Amino acid sequence: MFASEVYQLLDFGKGRRLEQFGPWRVDRPCPGAEQIPVADPALWPLAQARFERTAENEGTWRLAAEVPERWTIAHGRLGFELKRTPFGHLGLFPEQAANWDWLAEQLAAAAHPVKVLNLFAYTGGSTLAAAAAGAEVVHVDAAANVVAWARRNAELSGLAQAPIRWIVEDAVKFAKRQLRRGDRYDAVILDPPSYGHGAHGEVWRLSKHLPRLLEICSQLTAGRRQFVLLTSHTPEFGARRLERLLVEALDDDCGVTTAGPMTLQDASGRELPSGVVVRWVPRE
Repeated sequence: MFASEVYQLLDFGKGRRLEQFGPWRVDRPCPGAEQIPVADPALWPLAQARFERTAENEGTWRLAAEVPERWTIAHGRLGFELKRTPFGHLGLFPEQAANWDWLAEQLAAAAHPVKVLNLFAYTGGSTLAAAAAGAEVVHVDAAANVVAWARRNAELSGLAQAPIRWIVEDAVKFAKRQLRRGDRYDAVILDPPSYGHGAHGEVWRLSKHLPRLLEICSQLTAGRRQFVLLTSHTPEFGARRLERLLVEALDDDCGVTTAGPMTLQDASGRELPSGVVVRWVPRE
C-alpha cells in the first residue's frame, strides 16, 4: 500500500471522494459513494482541487490553490506522474498498490525470469512493479498518449532501460496475433474497462469479449503459467462472477484462485469499495 505521506483517502460520501496525493488535496466524483454520508464535513472545504462533471465523461477542475497540472509521487522505487485530466482521473488508481506489492512477491519467488503480458495496461503501475521485480514485460494499451505516459513513469522509476515492450494496440487483436505467432507468456495481468475502443476503432465490451480474451490468455500461458491477475471496476462483475469466468477459461485443476473486493480505507477506518480482484497461482 501507499505510505501515508504519499497517498491518503481522507473521506468519502455523497457521491464523492476526498484524497491527498502528495502535497495536494483533491475532491473528485465517486459513484460508489452515492448513498453514503461523509464522515468529516470539516475536511472538504480544505480541498485544493475539485472536479465537477459538465458532461457524462468530462468536466472541469476548480482550483482553490495553484495546483500544477502535473506532479509526481512514488510507491517504493516506482515513480508516477499525476495529471489533472478532463475526465477527472489523475493517471493512478491507488487501490492497485496492493496488487503491485503482490506482483513483486510472486516474481521474487519465481525460480526463473518471468515473461509477463499486461493488457489494458494504462499508465503502467503493474508493468513497472513487474519490471522492477525482474520480469520481462509486454505492455499493451490502445491509447498512444497513455502508453507515452507509462513510458514517462518508467523513466521516473529508473526503468527506462528495463526489458519492457511498449505496444499501442487493441488488446484482443494483439493477444490473437501472439497466439498465431506462437509467442508464449508465463503470466498475464488484465484490467479491462467496461467499454472501450481500440487504436483502430475496435469495440470492446467486457460482458461480450472478456470470456474469449481469457481463453486466449489461457492458451498463451498453457504449460508455463506462473500467475494471472485480473481486476475490474465494472459494477455488474462482482468478484465471484469474475472468478468463475477465469476458472472456466483456464480449465485446469492445477491452480488456486482467490477473489475479493479492492478497497481503500479512509482516515476514520471506513472502507470504500474500489473494484474487484481475482488472482490465480499454481497449486503448491
